[in-house]
Amino acid sequence: MVQVRVFLLCAVIVSAIAAYTDWRKGIIPPWLSMGALVLAPIGHAIFGAIYGGKAAAVEGFALSVAGAVVCAAVPLLLYYLGGGKGGDVKLLAALGAICRPMIGIELEFYGFIAAAIFALGRLAYDGKLLRTLLNSLSLLVNPFLPKARRRTLTPEAMTWTRLGPAVFAGTCLAAFLHWRPL
Repeated sequence: MVQVRVFLLCAVIVSAIAAYTDWRKGIIPPWLSMGALVLAPIGHAIFGAIYGGKAAAVEGFALSVAGAVVCAAVPLLLYYLGGGKGGDVKLLAALGAICRPMIGIELEFYGFIAAAIFALGRLAYDGKLLRTLLNSLSLLVNPFLPKARRRTLTPEAMTWTRLGPAVFAGTCLAAFLHWRPL
């Protein structure tokens, strides 16, 4: 179980750096995400070889790559729909590679929940919550209305939330829940 702790600690460190840079500068450095994305499968293969032999090395590598693919799916869809940024996709793929599919999906879910809570709190604090909820309702209902009754939304009416800090919170929660005694 030492290897689980090592990878959970790596995930917390990567997400902490990403959260800091996203909060301060609005970007998640590509070297951080891509470095973790490349090194995680190699690390899982090495730990697998040490603790379980060749078959465990192949399994560790494959599960790490699967974690990256699975955890990148939803953020990639959001990116293509205009609801996310590329750094978020790479970060969540990297965290999926580090934590593998099960914990990766879990931390991603917790991160999205934290982002939603943060966004609602921020909107309420800024006095924009009701207007944003009405805009969201319009986005949901517009495709079903006749063109004459559709409400047009300007880009200024849309709201953006930095995902890095929320992913850090989700990663910390997942690490806490999966931290096993030695």
